[in-house]
Amino acid sequence: MLVIVVENVPPRLRGRLAVWLLEVRAGVYVGKASRRVREMLWDTVIKGTELGNAVMAWSTNTESGFDFVTWGYNRREPVEIDGLKLVSFFPETLEENPTKNS
Repeated sequence: MLVIVVENVPPRLRGRLAVWLLEVRAGVYVGKASRRVREMLWDTVIKGTELGNAVMAWSTNTESGFDFVTWGYNRREPVEIDGLKLVSFFPETLEENPTKNS
């Protein structure tokens, strides 16, 4: 199983992903692909993301049963702790949520 989620990317990238994967929701693509195709798709995502961001997750033989990579700016940052990949969050800035008061 392969899942790619994109945000704020150009329509041409979304169309390119839809050729290889099924778009089940806006910006959410799923399918089954070999390692070679997965790497080709990720290279396409990296080249076409522009100011957006993306994450790709796939099934693999790890402790958690999957692995993932990210690209572009996002508050979530992957970190590896004792061989397990987890997600850390950057603090929210005032520009991201102007309704919060200091």
